[in-house]
Amino acid sequence: MDKARASLVARNYEAALKDLEPLANKDDGDQLVYLLDYGVALQVAGKIGDSNKVFLRADKLSEEVDYQSVSRVTGSLLLNQGMVQYKGDTFEKIFINAYLAMNFLEIGKLDDALVEARRINEKYQKYRLDEKQKFELNPFSKYLSALIWEASRDYDDAYIAYQEAYKLDPGIPQIGEDLIRSAKNARRPDTYKDWKKKFPEVKENPDWYNKSMGELVIIYQQGWGPRKYAAKNEYRLPALYPTPSETKLARLTIDGGATVVSHPIYNVQEAAIKTLQEDYGALIAKRLAGIASKAVAADQVRQQNKLLGDLTYLALNIADQADLRQWSMLPQTIQIIRVPLQPGEYKFNLEGLSLAGTPTGESLLGQTVTIKSGQKKFIVWRSLK
Repeated sequence: MDKARASLVARNYEAALKDLEPLANKDDGDQLVYLLDYGVALQVAGKIGDSNKVFLRADKLSEEVDYQSVSRVTGSLLLNQGMVQYKGDTFEKIFINAYLAMNFLEIGKLDDALVEARRINEKYQKYRLDEKQKFELNPFSKYLSALIWEASRDYDDAYIAYQEAYKLDPGIPQIGEDLIRSAKNARRPDTYKDWKKKFPEVKENPDWYNKSMGELVIIYQQGWGPRKYAAKNEYRLPALYPTPSETKLARLTIDGGATVVSHPIYNVQEAAIKTLQEDYGALIAKRLAGIASKAVAADQVRQQNKLLGDLTYLALNIADQADLRQWSMLPQTIQIIRVPLQPGEYKFNLEGLSLAGTPTGESLLGQTVTIKSGQKKFIVWRSLK
């Protein structure tokens, strides 16, 4: 994957896609993880239709019954966990539909985005029944669903989704504005008053309720998520380590006038690390079972030849490596910019910024967007350095 990621950073999209396509199309236990990375690479390259086809394949594969052959399970105990078919983490499975929704929003297919919003809700209900931890049920997917419902003028569902995003992460910047606006638009007067009391610092903008106004929504994917390596204190177990990035924020400039800086709504890096930590109990149990299986296998050989048995045990333990497969092209954070606009045509620029607020050289310049009355126009952008 290193070569494909380096090609994307260099904006050499065709080289990255050439490396990833055969891996994504290979029918084996690793196919899902390569489909996920290939889908992101296609999105970054602007091939939205192809990206959707890949993510739809990934969604189907991730939801298939987790059947494992006896030989695979036995092999994973004797050798390593990488022999088991990759099925993805819970937050990754929800992210598949979030990526599909983002793609459909960018190409203006709101009805298809609504389908993905419903799929996200279905998965949330399923994982809640499975008693998953709340950090696995990522608030970005709920926030994205709220945006989609709001864009379709289904204000009650939008309010419910904003409320659920708030429950998952009360610290989302500007969530108070979203809750107040959506409660009022959903005609929930009592709830609206409650949120007004909860967020007294929020100043309502009349444009929120002007049905002729449009809105430009930038969904900004910043940097790279953490990379998975063998843990420093136990080579059989994986650990996630942050990936440094220079570009931390995005700045939107419209027609040389209004300037707005993005704010994070979801920390993918933090969620991935917490999810892995939560899974450590199960991982350790599997590795202990593997160690026991190796000891039994080596002892059977040792009964015939002591030296060969000792060498077998040593070889099996050397082969036992941490499972380092992951959806490696997820961003570090997902951020948002929202600007109400009168109907019309606008030119805009997006610039990547460091934490100090200085331009990093990553940009999307000279873009034109047409805003229609009552319409939300979505732009998805990714920084890679």
